[in-house]
Amino acid sequence: MRFSQSYIFPILATMVGVAAFFSSSQAAEITAESLLEKYDSVMGPESFDSTARMTATREDGTKRVYEMRFVKKGTEKFRIWFKGPAAVSGQEVLRVGENSWVYLPNLKRATRIANRDSFQGGDFNNADVLRVNYKADYNAALAASEKPDLWLIELKAKNSSTSYDAIKLWMRKSDSMPVRGEYYGTSGKILRSAEFSEYKEFSKGYRRPAKVLMKNELIKERSTELLTQSMKVEVSFPDQRFTLPDLGK
Repeated sequence: MRFSQSYIFPILATMVGVAAFFSSSQAAEITAESLLEKYDSVMGPESFDSTARMTATREDGTKRVYEMRFVKKGTEKFRIWFKGPAAVSGQEVLRVGENSWVYLPNLKRATRIANRDSFQGGDFNNADVLRVNYKADYNAALAASEKPDLWLIELKAKNSSTSYDAIKLWMRKSDSMPVRGEYYGTSGKILRSAEFSEYKEFSKGYRRPAKVLMKNELIKERSTELLTQSMKVEVSFPDQRFTLPDLGK
């Protein structure tokens, strides 16, 4: 069957129009808030059970390796068990809402810790590990990125209880995976920078960077690598596991 040009051209015009509509619709859906939601869902899913290794490099070149298990329930409950090294084996960390504690087995008690305190003396802050809820903690805005394949969102803290005053996040346009982060103090000076890599599917349909390298921008010789070894998402835990009396059990 042959079609005349007068019949074909309207069809082509319609197809081009439809394609342009969907392209513009998809572009319109990309906002700083939607990217922030994606970041939170990737780096801090609603519930998970994971194991990780953290390697802290000190300024003298020495390294210390920590083995940990993380569990999370909702946005308000998080718990960590330290498996090694021997000096910290048996320690635990608990976060419930805005409050966090470290449990010391030799003292058999828990003490309060702050968001901005260093996590086990490394270059992550406690909130970097215990609280990935950027949408709740920061206002976000899209910014111009020098790299055409990356989105750049700039975050400003909503209150002084956050880990940083401002953050810049670069995310891939292809899949919205985080690539780099820069973290700033109240003075506007950069404190830390992070590189995200080794993207891996840990559970069916759940993919994230397995490695985050946090560099200390104030002491260049220092850095800390957090390597996720395993992760199961959409798991269930009893609320009892996220209470102070349960620590050490």
